[in-house]
Amino acid sequence: MAAYAPISAAALSSSAPVPADVPADVMATVVPKALQARDWRECQSAGFVARWDALATAAAQPNPFYESWYLLPSLRALDPAGQVELLVLEDKGALLGLMPIFRPARYYGYPLPHWRNWVHDNCFCGQPLVAQGLETAFWRTLLQWCDGQGGIGLFLHLMHMPGDGPLDHALKAELARQQRPAATVLAEERALLCSDLTSDDYLLAAIGAKKRKELRRQQRRLGELGVLEVVRDRSAKGIAGWTASFLDLETRGWKGRAGSALADHSANTRLFAEALAGAAQAGRLERLSLLLDGRPIAMLATFLTPPGAYSYKTTFDEDYARFSPGVLLQCENLALSGDPDIAWIDSCAAPDHAMIDHLWRERRPIARHSIAIGGSARRRIFTLLARRETGQWPGGLT
Repeated sequence: MAAYAPISAAALSSSAPVPADVPADVMATVVPKALQARDWRECQSAGFVARWDALATAAAQPNPFYESWYLLPSLRALDPAGQVELLVLEDKGALLGLMPIFRPARYYGYPLPHWRNWVHDNCFCGQPLVAQGLETAFWRTLLQWCDGQGGIGLFLHLMHMPGDGPLDHALKAELARQQRPAATVLAEERALLCSDLTSDDYLLAAIGAKKRKELRRQQRRLGELGVLEVVRDRSAKGIAGWTASFLDLETRGWKGRAGSALADHSANTRLFAEALAGAAQAGRLERLSLLLDGRPIAMLATFLTPPGAYSYKTTFDEDYARFSPGVLLQCENLALSGDPDIAWIDSCAAPDHAMIDHLWRERRPIARHSIAIGGSARRRIFTLLARRETGQWPGGLT
């Protein structure tokens, strides 16, 4: 996995609250910190969003799903009542950390109220946005905030947490330092593209000669039906029409028949349209399309968040399924790994995905963590709950 590039603290705020040459281990202890839970509906002003965007582009690890152009449309579509709050870490006008949080009354069907980072069915990463060098400070302050909350939240639950990079390392180290009980309750792996090979060499190494021959045959036969072309676009031009075509194509496939297409639910339709438009306007979107006589038969939306990228949504025309248009498009997508600003691409796919797991050979660990909070009585309750769920005493995150 590629290293995360250093950032300039000045990029976080015009007041430049943190000197750029302060070592990270010192930074974690000397920077004043104020963590607040804010109503997300009050965090939509141009000034706040500008600071939010500055944090996102300078964060220790990227997470497009918590950037303003994705998280705000998600909240507007899925949480109009404002049950979700934004935990924000600020200092002297700079936004240094951000994570949406809420307190559900049930834990996977059980009546166990707890604090949880907010994710939804179309959010594939749950790690917070944190300024580089403040990873430890953010987790320390977050845990203190959880400890100080009254009410009946029994523990902190973190979903869709990547098991790589400085945020993961800082959380594990801070929990160990505090000797705070914690447990990884679910660990999975999903397909990742992370290689220095050219797209041709990667494809050569990933699939056998017989399969490559079959793909060439399918592409040739598909080209016999009309003009076949691949269009790659990172602009905002025509985004509304592209989005409508995507929704239509997905609805005509198996997701539409199952009632799980984005267009089957108005909230998801609104989220998808607003998020793609926002990503395109921010220069965070790549649209890849396979066209036959000008009509899309396979489409892919990827969020660009250097040094990584997230393969967000893909669909294909099932009328051409015998030609594997979705696989052909993914073969074209391998070229993204040649972008000098993109070191890795998260597939956002379910573990053991039937198609992408055979094409992308690397894997990214994704986990769900539960962490003790509060005083000794609440921590004893957590310890018993964690043992019941995992079959062992909580000995730390894996």
